[in-house]
Amino acid sequence: MTRRHDRAFVRTFFTSPTAVEGDNSAKMLNRAAELRGMQAPDVWVPDNEDATAPGMREEGVANIIDVVAKHGADVPAEIHPRVVWHRDNASTRASGFEQIRRIADSPAAPYIDGFVIPEVGGLDDWKKADELMTLAESEAGLPTGTFAMSVIVESATAELALADLRETLHQPSNALERLFLLVDGEVDYTKDQRAITPTGALPEWPELRHNTARGASAANLIAVDGPYDDIRDMEGYRERMVDNQARGQLGIWALTPSQVVAANKEPLPPATGEWLLELDGDSVSLTPDESGDVYAYEGDRLSLTTTDDGYQLQVGGETHQLDATALRETITERTAYVPSLSDIVDSMEEFEAAKAAGQGAISMERAATLELDGVTVEISKDRMWDEATYQAATTPIDLFQDVHDARPDQHDALADRYGAEVVDRATQVG
Repeated sequence: MTRRHDRAFVRTFFTSPTAVEGDNSAKMLNRAAELRGMQAPDVWVPDNEDATAPGMREEGVANIIDVVAKHGADVPAEIHPRVVWHRDNASTRASGFEQIRRIADSPAAPYIDGFVIPEVGGLDDWKKADELMTLAESEAGLPTGTFAMSVIVESATAELALADLRETLHQPSNALERLFLLVDGEVDYTKDQRAITPTGALPEWPELRHNTARGASAANLIAVDGPYDDIRDMEGYRERMVDNQARGQLGIWALTPSQVVAANKEPLPPATGEWLLELDGDSVSLTPDESGDVYAYEGDRLSLTTTDDGYQLQVGGETHQLDATALRETITERTAYVPSLSDIVDSMEEFEAAKAAGQGAISMERAATLELDGVTVEISKDRMWDEATYQAATTPIDLFQDVHDARPDQHDALADRYGAEVVDRATQVG
């Protein structure tokens, strides 16, 4: 299925109130419009729905027009205002249409990339929003499809619609070609499901996130997770992103500038490789020495001592008597390696060279020297690379290249993180 939008990936979906109390009601929009580099999101959402008080939404539309008209040309993010909408309320939908119409027929329009439609129902409801956007474009003298449309999946009806999306997009009468992002809205989804937790905290809804990622993949759209509202829990935010990335949902809502920075960096490959050791079900990072050649475990969850006939390993409440070969095999099974961007590029370049020489598959070895409780253990891992392995490895490279192409304001940060030589190679491989 052909992709109809410019971005292949979106890491950050950052919302800002469109109007707040005080002398300068647009101050939050002005602050967001000034963000650059890793502090600036991939998609900026002036939020004229939940983030803005109902009584200030008229002023919010005026602020969007004013701020985007003044600063939109210099904003590195795509700009997608969120308007009001509701699947069960025609009056709310009419208000949303009026907001779209005002922005479309304004000096801000050249800098508006699309609109975000919340509280959608089934696909017929999505089509209503699309038709009204087409009408707003026509009234403003703009070509059909000028604005992208993203929807927030925050009801069971919308979630079920994801399963039918791909088939609908193939139909000759399809009216959803402008779709861009599928965004989870766990707060209202929890309300729609009438879900209850003992503490009042939101359920994690892994099924919703999986279904949204699957629907986006099938329809060649982009999946974005909803807000992580414990804004001080940055470690939890990162864990949520890692969990999402394993299901193909590489984007996430950001509520604060610190979340934007974290979400912009987290999906990118690390700058340096990392060896992990599995202990009691946890993956523990090993610390490299100054040379970077030896990786040490610094903790008390493992004990390794030499004996007259080999080694004694204590881990996970168990004691093992091992010879040198068994120790190496045991430790190797407990280790994993997280490749850096440079490592990924090295492997892809090596496979490309082998393929050019007529080889269909090659074995790649990664070796390391570990220091565990003062005992040195040499390990090595072999992995077969074939075309399927190569294609799987391209996802982090595709992400990096998409960021590099779409975000020139982040070039300096990428060069500082990886080095100019690695960045140059990463933009050429694949």
